[in-house]
Amino acid sequence: MGSGKTTVGRIVADALGCLFMDLDEIIVKKAGKSIPEIFATDGESEFRRLEKQALEATVKKYAESTAVLALGGGTVTVPGAVELLQEKTLCIYLQASLETLLHNLEGHREGRPLAGEGLGERLAAREPLYQKAAHVVLDTDGLTPQEMADEIIIDCL
Repeated sequence: MGSGKTTVGRIVADALGCLFMDLDEIIVKKAGKSIPEIFATDGESEFRRLEKQALEATVKKYAESTAVLALGGGTVTVPGAVELLQEKTLCIYLQASLETLLHNLEGHREGRPLAGEGLGERLAAREPLYQKAAHVVLDTDGLTPQEMADEIIIDCL
């Protein structure tokens, strides 16, 4: 959360002339309610169930084509997600320091149920999963979204 996944993903997809998708948007469309509503009414476990379902379906649907999919920060915590990402995608981890994430989230926390307390702890707990899922780790500290996209296009694709 706050690393620029959606912004950078849109830039990369546009440059490649391919489809861009955001997993959170797919979940919202399928559930018929916002992520904060899902968390409030159904809980995080239901959100993760929907997330797993959406990830599996999307990866399967676009397995034979080029598309960019921005994941949620917690997607790697879904059982089987890390293995799916490793085996069926080119997964790029936009690695940012806690300071960068907090700076990027300033004024943008509305609608993000997990953006409050404990971001540092969640980042530390998820870091090994991000590393395991990723084929490429891009250190994004100090880079603009366009610079991140350029790095991905030049170095990874």
